[in-house]
Parts: sequence; C-alpha cells; structure tokens
Amino acid sequence: MFGKRRAKVALGVASLMTVAMATGIGTAQTPAAPWPHVGSPLPPDPAMEARIDSLLARMSDEDKVAQIVQPDIGSLSIDDIRQYKFGSILAGGSSGPNRDDKAPAPAWLAYADAAWDAVTKRDDGRPVIPPIWGIDAVHGHANIIGATIFPQNIGLGAMRDRDLIRKIGEVTAKEMAVTGIDWDFSPTLAVVRDDRWGRSYEGFSEDPSVVRDYAGAIVEGLQGKPGTKAFLRAGKVIATAKHFVGDGGTANGVDQGDNPSSPEEIRDIHGAGYPPAIAAGVQAVMASFSSVRGTKLSADKELLTGALRDQMGFDGLTVGDWNAHGQVPGCSNTSCPAAINAGMDMVMAPDSWKGFYASTLSQVKSGEISKARLDEAVRRILRVKMRAGMFEKGRPSSRPFAGKFELLGSPEHRAVARRAVRESLVLLKNQRHVLPLSPKLDLLVAGDGADNIAKQSGGWTISWQGTGLTNADFPHGQSIYAGIAEAAKAAGGSATLSVDGSFTKKPGAAIVVFGEDPYAEFAGDRATVEYRPGETRDLDLLKKLKAQGIPVVAVFLSGRPLWVNPEINAADAFVAAFLPGGEGGGVADVLLAGKDGKARHDFRGKLSFSWPKRIDQTPLNRGDAKYDPLFAFGYGLTYADQGNLAQLSEDRPAAATRADGTVFARGTLPAGWSFDLAEPGGVAVPVKGNSGTTGAGLVRLASIDRRAQEDARTITWGTAGGTMRIAADKPVDIAREANAQYSVVVEYRVDATPTGIVRMGLQCGNNCAGTVPITGILRAAPVGQWTTLTLPLNCFAATGLDPRRVTAPFTLASEGAMTLSISDIRFVSAGGAAGCPQ
Repeated sequence: MFGKRRAKVALGVASLMTVAMATGIGTAQTPAAPWPHVGSPLPPDPAMEARIDSLLARMSDEDKVAQIVQPDIGSLSIDDIRQYKFGSILAGGSSGPNRDDKAPAPAWLAYADAAWDAVTKRDDGRPVIPPIWGIDAVHGHANIIGATIFPQNIGLGAMRDRDLIRKIGEVTAKEMAVTGIDWDFSPTLAVVRDDRWGRSYEGFSEDPSVVRDYAGAIVEGLQGKPGTKAFLRAGKVIATAKHFVGDGGTANGVDQGDNPSSPEEIRDIHGAGYPPAIAAGVQAVMASFSSVRGTKLSADKELLTGALRDQMGFDGLTVGDWNAHGQVPGCSNTSCPAAINAGMDMVMAPDSWKGFYASTLSQVKSGEISKARLDEAVRRILRVKMRAGMFEKGRPSSRPFAGKFELLGSPEHRAVARRAVRESLVLLKNQRHVLPLSPKLDLLVAGDGADNIAKQSGGWTISWQGTGLTNADFPHGQSIYAGIAEAAKAAGGSATLSVDGSFTKKPGAAIVVFGEDPYAEFAGDRATVEYRPGETRDLDLLKKLKAQGIPVVAVFLSGRPLWVNPEINAADAFVAAFLPGGEGGGVADVLLAGKDGKARHDFRGKLSFSWPKRIDQTPLNRGDAKYDPLFAFGYGLTYADQGNLAQLSEDRPAAATRADGTVFARGTLPAGWSFDLAEPGGVAVPVKGNSGTTGAGLVRLASIDRRAQEDARTITWGTAGGTMRIAADKPVDIAREANAQYSVVVEYRVDATPTGIVRMGLQCGNNCAGTVPITGILRAAPVGQWTTLTLPLNCFAATGLDPRRVTAPFTLASEGAMTLSISDIRFVSAGGAAGCPQ
C-alpha cells in the first residue's frame, strides 16, 4: 500500500516506461490450479452470524456502503467521518493526524478517539458500527516518532528465526495499541523473483519456503493465537496478508506490473505464504496492485473469490490497495463495481472516497452491484470487527496499553530489535580474518550511511519514502556510528566519525557505511542490479582508505542484493546489513570484539536472496536452470569460516543499461528519447547531438556545463517564440505516478526574462496535452541563478493530460523571447509542491 506522497524521491526510468497492458475483468483466461483447502482455525459461531444478520437487517444501503469504502485521514475531516459513518479509515505512508506525518504519539491516539466518537455517536436509530483504523506498520510501528523500528523484511528473512519473527509481531502490535490503531497492513508475503523490483526489501525471501515458514508466526505475533484468550484482544491488532497474489513476480520487476507465471507457479511460489497465514487466523487479505496473466488482481474473481475464499476457505475480509481499483479496465478511482463484484469487500479509496461512495451507492440501488454481494462484503467486515472485539472494546484511549507512551521504543522492545539486527547481518567476505575488530583500535567510521538512521531504516519509516528525515526524528534510535562509538568507548577504545574518510591521525581500521538511499514501491524500480551506475563516490572512498594501508570494513545498506563487485574488491571485509532499522548498536555487537579480543556475537545471517555475479543477472533465483550467483541462497560466513575471497570480475556487459531515475539529468535522456524544437505553427524537429536549432533559427538549444561537462541545456527563443519538448520513443504510462500525487521537478535558470506567455506541459499524442502557465514564476525568478520548480502532475491531468499515454514528458512553449537553462527534470514524490498556477 502507499500513502499520501510527499517525500522527495527520483522515479526510476524503468518504472516511468511501464506501458499499460490490456486486461480483462473477472475470470482469468488460463484456469487456475486448485489451491489447498485450509479453512479458518476459528470454529463457526452461529451466535455471531445471527448478530450480523440482525445488524444487516437494520442497516441502510448508505450504512453498508460506508463500511466498504476506506478513506485516508489526509483527505477527509472528522466532520466527514461523522457525516458518512465510515467503517474504517487508513493513514497512508505520509499521512498523519491533522495532516502532520510527524505528529507526536498522543496526537495519533487523540485522532483515534475523535474518529471513534464521530462514528459511534448517532441518533438516527440505525445501528452503531465501530470503526477500525489501518496503517502500514511493516517494520515496527514505524510511522510514529519514537516507536521501535525493526529491520526490513529482507533482513528478517536472513535471520531464519521464527520465534523472533513472532516476537517482532508482538512488539509491533503492542506499540500500535498504545496509539489506538487497530489494524496493521502487514505482513507482506511476496516471494521476490526479480530484485529490480522497488519493493524487494518488503519480502522475506526469493524462496517460498522462507515465506511459508514465517507467515504463520508473524500473524500470530500480531493477532495472538486463535483459540486462546489473547487472540485479537489487549495489545493485539488485525493482521493483513498482502499483496494477494504474485506481486513479487512481475515481468522485469516492474511494480504494479503483470505476473506472467502459470497457475501452478502462482499457487506454489507466489501463494506459498497464504495457506499458513490463513491457518494462523489472519483476518484480512489485501489484493495486489499487480495483475496475473493480464488480469488486475483488484477484479480477478477467480483468485479473490475462487482461490482465496472457495478453495482455501478464507472467511475474513479482503481490502484493496491505494486506488488500485482505478487501474482495472472500465473503472476509475471513483467507480469500480467490477472490483466489488469480483470479491473485494473493502475498497481503499484514500482521496477518491467521496466520488467512490456516491457511485457505489448508485450502483447498489441500480442493481449493478447486487444487494446480496453488498451484504456478503459487509458481513465479512462485521465478522472481523466482532472477532476483534471492536463492539466491546470501547473508545481507543480506554483500552489496555492505550496512552502508555513509555512503551514506544522502550528498552525491552529495542532489545528485541537489536537482536534482530545482529541476526540479520550477513558476512560475505572476511579477508585474513580482519573481523572482529578490536574495540581498542582507533576506529574511523566513514560513509554517508554511518550516522544516518533514516538511511539505515529505508522506506516506510515515518514517511512513505523514508526521506526528509534527520536523526532528531528518531529519539529512540541509534545510528551505526553511535553504536560503534558506544561499544568502542566501553572497551577502552575510540571511534571517530568522518563521512568523507578524512583524518589527522591514521586510524587502526575504518568502517565504511554506505548504500542505497531510502525509497518505497515503484520509486525503487531499477533497470539493472548495478549499484549506483555511473557514480564512484563510495568506491573512491573505499579505495582511498585501503590505499593508505588501513584495514577497511564495508557495511552495505540496501533493500536488495546488488552488483557491488568493485566495492567488495576494495574492502577487506564486506557485510550485507540490508536495512537494519533503528538499532545501529546491533551492528557494533557483531563487528567489534569484547575487551578480551573475542567476538561478542558471531554472524548468523544467511542470504534469503541470491547475490548477483553480473549486472545483467536478473531474475536470479535458487532453482533456476542456469543458477550461477556470486553468493548463493543460504550463503553467510561465520567467524570460524575462512573468509578470503579472490578478486572479482568488474566487467560490465555492454547490454547493461544505465538507469539514472530521471527524465533528464547529467546531460542525458533515456534511450530513444530526444529533444525536439518547433517554431510557431511548425513541425517539431529532433535535435541531433547536444545542440541544434530550428530551420529559421528561431529556437535554439545548446549544451552547457553546470556541475559537469555538458550536463545541462540552454534554450533560446526569439521574439516569435516556439516550443521545446522532450519526446519519448513510445507512450509512457504515468497513471500510477499521478495517482500517487507525484510532481514534476525542474531545476532551471532564467538567463533572459520571458517577454511573452510561457506554458509548461506534458503531451499525450495529437491534440492531447495538459499545460499550465508559468510566466509569472519565471519572471519572478532571479536571473542567472539556478532554482527549482515543483508542480503536481495533477495540474496537468486537470487541463487535459491523459497520464496513461504520455508522448512528451516535458514541453515548454513561449510566445515571446526568452532564454532558459535546465539541468534536471524528474517525476518525484516531492514535499513543498506549489499549487497549480492559474
């Protein structure tokens, strides 16, 4: 699921160039293989079903539709909740009480009370149905400032520790209860088959056996064990198995794309976690954004109804993802009877709720959605609420653990997270047994990840993308550097932080912490598995330190295995730390020896994903016909192992393409794209090379240097004006970016103030475009200074852009003379976006 998009993240070119596929509704073309029957671990409860019958008989159509529509708290008011009596609300990845995603914990509990009161206080004689509040607590209750932040699932998969997974679920549920939130959109049971996928770190493994082993344990941790008094009672929350099904196997690792797997592969590989989750009593299943063999899961009746309910016997509720129904052919964000008729009980309509409520109510009254199907959906929602005791629990602040804010990031809970960090680290190289390091050495801790809790935690941390944060946002967290410094000091040694690796006194050893910057969902999609193509900053740092005769330990932060052969070669020891979360001390526990020189904790993590040997080696999974990884699934050294590693190949195959995640940056466009120039009323002419002009010379483009040689362009318009555009070689589908409230971000410099009207836009073919006036913005900009313009994509959609088939992702049209330079154009999730210019 994703939330209101604010954090600033560059969008991968691979995800930008996703082309929409024709899909069908309902039954998939290929018959599904039979799924195993599991059934609910909870026995039938005739009294509960009779109680539901009574409620349904007293509820109006309006009441029932309000149960199946789920809005986001960032897009509605308490008055809206009071008017519509919604059955549930959610807080998306960057949504918070009073539109503050950094709201303190008491504000979350206060909002829970306010929403509860708004729904439960009614005097119209119709039944009171208490609401439930959902959130993505995917590695701890990490939306909340001060909560315990656990390693991301990719690291937890390396632990191979079911008991610890269960304990992590217990801690997460208890901290959610503190803030009055009832429902966790977790666990993610994706089996990740292509590491280019931007959500790879949300999966426990590429192998279904690991996911199968963990699924029941994490569900029990969150909900409690069915049949016990603790089940869904004090300190427990509703769990959600997601994303059903196949989200980890889309072609080329494209998020929200199509999974072409056979019915047997969908069941046996991608569906492996669902039978044990159902057996553990999971009460909710979230449908995937993605499709299976061309059919969007949001309207795949064969899977949502046939496999999940009829065959596996799941009797809880199904919920959609963030406006995912809008991707179903024939549907929109505000209308999709196909999803409900296919078996979706609750539709997540975060910012589209008002239109979706109205259209759904109309479809119920017209019979397009039958009363029987509506009652079935509401029955399942009410059943889950009754099992969770929502009708008896009362106001959120009145419940056990509510308001006990000292439990958020408590020492006991942090100790569980620290243990998880220790167990998740995987040692890939230990040349000449350089590890463990003596804490009595003068240690240098370098790299941009060394003292950066946000970077070590990754996406879904306080904000959707996990960006825009500082260490001050983690009052109960510890950076990796801080953990190392603490351990070294306790043993009589010292550690010095130097991000760039500079020093005045030569250290005894250097620990370099580096890796991927935070991202979430499709913002992390990649074209290859090469780490930072075209950039050598981290590699240069490793080489610089090693060239000075300093033992170098590399701690690599990443949401997936990546091709880092040069970095491994440049380090004496290499540790895959993945995204360890808020307890940096757990890294120090393993890397540094005790006062006696002996290891305090050994490495025990084993890869749950295969590590690539080459840039173009993806998909790469255990069991492949030509399986040839650098480090195989299950690999992981201990201190007892011989950890020497021969020099690795640093060759880059010619076929490996560079993906810099932008529309235009560093002087380049995606392959096949071009700058086009056109005079007023004339035909657009592609620019060959780095400079060009129209036939009469009225519009000219030239390369200039900003940060590097020819990394920017200057466009000059004559008094007659004209147009410059960036043209794609084939239509680009940015509907999901528009849905996610992305923006166009342009770094520009006004060199000569415009004399006429200037419009910025995107085109979608002949006579199809969305444009907005930016004349006033450019005239107000300081001449000769680089600045940034951020405009929401919705501005262009509102003026005619069809985001599903963008042919020119950027256009500038001037009606007079102007000179403007540009160096970067990106589609990003950006905070601080201006409104739409008028």
